[in-house]
Amino acid sequence: MQINQVIFHGENEDKIAEVMTDGVIISKVQDGLDLMVHPALQGSGNMILHQDNISPDFFELRSGLAGDILQKFVNYGVHLAVVGDFKDIASKSLNDFITECNRGTSFFFVADVDTAVEKLAGGIQAE
Repeated sequence: MQINQVIFHGENEDKIAEVMTDGVIISKVQDGLDLMVHPALQGSGNMILHQDNISPDFFELRSGLAGDILQKFVNYGVHLAVVGDFKDIASKSLNDFITECNRGTSFFFVADVDTAVEKLAGGIQAE
């Protein structure tokens, strides 16, 4: 797994790791597990990924990939925000899934890094 850079937002237990890399780094469940234990992330319990770093299969809910990966994040107590453009989603089921995640406290799909940081730090509700 090639991570170009990790930007840390916040401090101490509120530290949020933003993964910066080129291309897809999450395409199967094991990739999610590998990311959680990657040395560059220093055991961060809060992560920001960009939509381009996640396989399109993740966003095809019938593949089961999103559910399987997010369950691993829950099991290991890691909160995740995915930054991307989710405004014009054609799939009703994906739109409903994103809406439900954004109502919770563990996973968020947001438009920008600032909103991701605020959500992961317990700040605002995602739109």
